[in-house]
Amino acid sequence: MITKPLTIKFKSIIIFSIVFWLLGLGLTFAQSPWVPLSKKPSTLGLENGFITLDAGAFNLKLVKSSQTVASLQPKSVKDFDFVPSDSLKVRSSDGLYHLGDINLRLRFADDQAWKSYSTAAKRSPVKSIVIANTLAAADLTPTLPLDIPLQINRIWEIQKGKLVLRFELKNKSDMSIEIGALGIPMIFDNILEGRTLEQAHAKNVFYDPYIGNDAGYLQVTRLSGHAPSLIVAPIGHTPFEAYNPLNDDRTPRGIAFEGFYEWMVSSKAYAENEWKNASQWNTPTSILVKPGEIKSYALQFILSGTAKDIESELIENNRPVAMSVPGYVLPKDVDGKLFINYNKKIKSITVFPENALTFKAGDVTKNGWKSYSVKGNTWGRARLSITYIDGLEQTINYKIIAPESEVIANYGHFLTTEQWFNQPNDIFKRSPAPITYDYDKQQQVTQDNRAWIAGLSDEGGAGSWLGAMMKQFVHPDKEEVGKLQQFVDTVMFGRIQLKDGPKKYGVRKSLFYYAPDSMPKDTYAKDINFKTWSAWPKKEADNLERSYNYPHVAAAHWVMYRLARNYKGLVDENSWKQHLLNAAQTGLAMVKLAPYYAQFGQMEGTIFYLILTDLKNEGLTEEAIKLETEMKKRANHWRSLAYPFGSEMPWDSTGQEEVYVWSDYFGYQDKAQVTLDAILAYMPVIPHWAYNGNARRYWDFLYGGKLQRIERMIHHYGSALNAIPVLMDYRKNPDDFYLLRAGYGGLLGSISNITEDGFAPAAFHAYPSTLKNDGITGDYGSGFFGYTVNTSSYLVQHKDFGWLAHGGNLTQKGKIINVKLTTAAKSSVYVAPAGLWITLDAGTIEEVSYNAATKEISLKLCKANQYSPNAILRLSQPAKIENVGTYSVKDHVVKERGAYEILLSTEHKTTLVIHQL
Repeated sequence: MITKPLTIKFKSIIIFSIVFWLLGLGLTFAQSPWVPLSKKPSTLGLENGFITLDAGAFNLKLVKSSQTVASLQPKSVKDFDFVPSDSLKVRSSDGLYHLGDINLRLRFADDQAWKSYSTAAKRSPVKSIVIANTLAAADLTPTLPLDIPLQINRIWEIQKGKLVLRFELKNKSDMSIEIGALGIPMIFDNILEGRTLEQAHAKNVFYDPYIGNDAGYLQVTRLSGHAPSLIVAPIGHTPFEAYNPLNDDRTPRGIAFEGFYEWMVSSKAYAENEWKNASQWNTPTSILVKPGEIKSYALQFILSGTAKDIESELIENNRPVAMSVPGYVLPKDVDGKLFINYNKKIKSITVFPENALTFKAGDVTKNGWKSYSVKGNTWGRARLSITYIDGLEQTINYKIIAPESEVIANYGHFLTTEQWFNQPNDIFKRSPAPITYDYDKQQQVTQDNRAWIAGLSDEGGAGSWLGAMMKQFVHPDKEEVGKLQQFVDTVMFGRIQLKDGPKKYGVRKSLFYYAPDSMPKDTYAKDINFKTWSAWPKKEADNLERSYNYPHVAAAHWVMYRLARNYKGLVDENSWKQHLLNAAQTGLAMVKLAPYYAQFGQMEGTIFYLILTDLKNEGLTEEAIKLETEMKKRANHWRSLAYPFGSEMPWDSTGQEEVYVWSDYFGYQDKAQVTLDAILAYMPVIPHWAYNGNARRYWDFLYGGKLQRIERMIHHYGSALNAIPVLMDYRKNPDDFYLLRAGYGGLLGSISNITEDGFAPAAFHAYPSTLKNDGITGDYGSGFFGYTVNTSSYLVQHKDFGWLAHGGNLTQKGKIINVKLTTAAKSSVYVAPAGLWITLDAGTIEEVSYNAATKEISLKLCKANQYSPNAILRLSQPAKIENVGTYSVKDHVVKERGAYEILLSTEHKTTLVIHQL
């Protein structure tokens, strides 16, 4: 029952963020003092007025004194601005960046030290100059230090109908100058502070980089996911070499503002200093400018439709476009494909590190795509560099991983060995359990000033045991299951979750707490600062009102049900019903005991849909009705809201998962579409493993990480969770290849950061000074939940690329298309031309074959083993395909649980034929 209004004011969250900062948790926001910007004197020169210009698809307004952008409004939409024009007055002080600024690090060729220059550091009115056929132009000398040896002109112009920002840099000295860093600040309106969800979705944008050198671009999408979007792309040689956070910009940083970044054309000066301990996405370069020489760098602003239209818009504007299958995270046993569209011939392709990737040229498609086969050889990051005949260089960053089954096996082993906390005398009664792990120190985290990290609850503490439980759903291991059974029976159900009493099934916020006055001496480590709000006292740790803790527990009960019901000898087979009932009761307890946050979509909220489905399959009608009734109340509430994506944060990217699932289930397709549109706005499809399918998240290093700062997170749990609705929608719309690419990018992205020995970090750090895994496991398990319940192989026929497989290796003989599965679970496959989704509750699929002429499907099931004597197979047809009837398994009938039960042979593989009735 919903007892409080949905909207959470941004003000309270900002206050929360400031408190977090002041209490000394080691957070990194901006590097300058946190001060009210409106009290600073205005130096941008707003009092001198503005220049209003007709700029092709835009209405462009420049500040007359600085000729930086005051407004960039698309003509096609009213009351919308790509830049933060609403914040112009409070962001008018020195040191705050605007679109049109430039940052440099220079040195004379014989010097060692770099010197920094910025047009934003100390502003003075620039000198307007007249250049033919331009919108506006200025000599920036007046707003730069007197000792700068370059004369810099900035030009706003129209080229081929597109708005262009161009910088001309002339060496006015008699010595050669090396430019070790050239950055162009990308200032767009991602400041959510002070806005409701409705206002943010109407007014704000997020932007994502393709750090691909000359082929790079920045895509700017509205939070609503609606058109128009914006592409910032180079003209000539203006490579997107690196993406640098502008942490010296004094706009306050907090939960509602990720911060600004700059497009780095050259970055050698940073690579030698602040970034020297990180391996960069591209080779850092510098620019040599001889006496009297002029260098020109330019970016164009291309108005596009939605995110789905960006690639076609790039092609139309003669920019290189890459598509990789199954994406840019490439397991070593997968035969990948790469398709390139550019109207110039390829001169050469190189790989770094050498031999990390193997590639071979294939045919050119009828629409001009150049095709390549790609194979990953060496675990880790790999960069493909393509040089075209016109001199343009494109880089594509891959992540090579072990075969999925090996990755998942290593993860499970690490959780139940290195992370297995087994101290029977633990004063907080957390043993036995998989506990948070510090990979830098190679030790378990048993204490932290964020109580939940060491307390086995909340995302940051429950992440490890949730991951361990979900691993058994994908790839059960008898020894690991035995350990986890102990955890469930002694720690989870009875300690984390109440096992009896009037609040039975309630879930505590943490088992670890800070109570020095009531605990034995030396209980708490002396090197940890517990004088913070997050070091919860026992009363707060015992609180049952945070709904986000309930899905973790429900998922563990559900996995135990699945293991008992569908396997032999892993857990007590007679316990299946109680495990399923416990899972359902956890969902009911959530809405009863944690009603405020339960009104929001939950991360992993898909678990309640899965529980409901199994209740129905088992004929537990009364329990199913109760759970469905409570879920529908929540869905009805979301249906009444324009953007039902609230949470304990002002804006979030994880509640959408459950909102979509229930909206779709209850037939609220309008709300499901609103949700999907919003997801696609922050889950880009980009030729770079780190950003492809990476659902936006930038504050959870504070709550679940070791290195705590506001920073774009690479494949945090949002990637896999948001992949759930994206791939669900794809299975309903199999012609929408973009959905498959986005969803599969998030799916494989979620396991891309697991190390070779099985450690899974909270996320990967995006800052170029770091570019590595975070040091602790944190809240990774929530993302692994998304991977496990969503992993599947896909067989598709693309109109340009022909037959393709995701999660498998494809071969073709005439009309017969065969896919050998490479996923860890090998438990499901979607045959797109038939709109058929085949899933197994038990057993595994080795191969699937599709006859393109008869539309008949053949499955080859793996041999029986001691735990899986039977395969339990289900068919569903989420897509309605013309001239495709209802599929069934030949010579078999559906059993009482709505599935086919197939007796597997211990001697040979079992072949099944699935045909249309």
